Amino acid sequence: MTRVGDERDDADDDAPRDEDAPHTLPIEDWIDLHSFRPRDVPDVVRDYLDAAIAAGFRDVRIVHGRGIGVQRERVRALLAASASVESFADAPPGRGHWGATIVRLRGPEAGPGGQEPDRRRG
Repeated sequence: MTRVGDERDDADDDAPRDEDAPHTLPIEDWIDLHSFRPRDVPDVVRDYLDAAIAAGFRDVRIVHGRGIGVQRERVRALLAASASVESFADAPPGRGHWGATIVRLRGPEAGPGGQEPDRRRG
């Protein structure tokens, strides 16, 4: 499985790599799914969203590619079911267009069901 957001010790750069060993990625406001095996994408996206929220991002971009749209639909089904996601849409031209999805995250203060707490008084 791929883990997103963990620190990695680069002291073993010459050590053999296991294909199934966890990979570590820095958290940025975007992730490119091209380097992941299709079967790993749902876990990668879930882990990425959690790490992005923890890092304080409200808007992120998920690059899934254009292709025939299978990966795009898988990613969007996951986003639609996630309580962490407020909204999502195609990226604008120049940022991936329909080969990427812009995601608006709810934030770490979201309560049960992903709803922001009511901050009104009285």
